[in-house]
This record gives sequence, structure tokens and C-alpha cells, in this order.
Amino acid sequence: MIAHLRGTLLFSGPQTAIIEAGGVGYEIAMPESALAHLPPNGGEASCFVRQVFREDGVYLFGFSTLVERNVFDLLTEVKGCGPKTGLAILSTVGVEATLAAIMSEDRNSLTKASGVGPRLADRIILELKDKVTKGGASIPIMDTGALSTKRLNSTDEVVEALINLGYKRAEAETAVSKVDSSVSGVEAKIVAALRGLQK
Repeated sequence: MIAHLRGTLLFSGPQTAIIEAGGVGYEIAMPESALAHLPPNGGEASCFVRQVFREDGVYLFGFSTLVERNVFDLLTEVKGCGPKTGLAILSTVGVEATLAAIMSEDRNSLTKASGVGPRLADRIILELKDKVTKGGASIPIMDTGALSTKRLNSTDEVVEALINLGYKRAEAETAVSKVDSSVSGVEAKIVAALRGLQK
């Protein structure tokens, strides 16, 4: 299973990139956010990879961060949300806004992505909200339940949740410090901090 690639960027287009590693050129589908992090052609590129096996072939999907790949994995667990739709959501909505939309049950944000209608948006929210806030069995996103056993205050819980998502502590602390004091509850603060991070 290919989990990460590093090599020479041969080509990057609207939805795909070709990275040569070990003399082999790998065609990788990527969301716009990941493509934006790539160097000019000929430069050294790297990305986290999710390898998907289907009847008609093997496909590679690339991401600039583990958080992005984790969210893609969660989205594609939902019936009706295949890899193409998962990439569309990440490209159109963005990883932080997607997580915020799921947690705040904001179906309108999710339906901005191509291929996502109200029914699919509702299904994504229904099936993933608990996994995003409490951590999935196979893909840890946020484990606020485990954090509560440490007797952390709400600010610490939000910071730790953002770190679990893959953000650096300094980024998390800055985002939390900018959350309006009128926002109460760990979940609401996480949503507000995520929205701040996407700006």
C-alpha cells in the first residue's frame, strides 16, 4: 500500500499531478488545496497518498497533509460519496470548512461541491458527526472523550482536538485565542476555531 510519495514533479493540471519516484511516474488525483502546494514542474514534490483498488484499475489520490487524507477517508466511507465526490468536497469546501460543516450540521456548505445534493449532505453529516467529534474506530480525528478524562479545561480540550487533527500547537493555540468569548461548549469552540483556520 502506497502511503506517501516523494519525487520529481513532471506535470500538474487542474485535478491531477504526475510525480516520478524511483524511475516510475505516478499519476495522482488531488484536491485543489494539495495541487496549490506543489512546486513548479521539475521541482521536488511530496504528498500523502491513499491507494484505491477498483475493478477497472488502481487509483492514487494525493493530499498535502494527513488531516486532508483522513477527512477524505471519512467522506468516502459514506454510501454515495466516492473518491471523485470526496475530492470535489475538499476542493470546493476545504478541509477545515468540511469538518466545521459536519459538526455544525451545515448542509448548505457541503452542497456547494459538485455531486453533493441535500440528501448526500445530510447522510454525510449523520454518519460522520460522531466520528469527527469523538474519533473514528480506524481513523482518529478528534477524541474529546479521551481528553475529558485528563480533566482539561475547555480551552485545552479544543487545542488538543486541533492538534489531533494535525495542526501544530502554536497554530491551534492562536486559533483558539481568536474564538469569541461568547462561544460556549467544546464542540462549538472547535467549529469556531476551524472556521478561523480556513481564513
